Amino acid sequence: MSITATELKANLGKYLLLAATEDIYITQYGKIVAKLTNPFEERVELAESLFGVLPKTTTLEEAREERDDGV
Repeated sequence: MSITATELKANLGKYLLLAATEDIYITQYGKIVAKLTNPFEERVELAESLFGVLPKTTTLEEAREERDDGV
């Protein structure tokens, strides 16, 4: 979604809520000057990409040991 800086100023609360689900590009004089986005979205996508990597029989302790061994 793309909005003007003036629109953002007038409806900041609305766009803060929308930023949780989609990126919002802010324009000024017809050029994109900023991007309003969810800072945790990349983390969620990364975590979702890891589902199924470990066998279902792996315990939490085994996963922690494996993580610590990789450091």
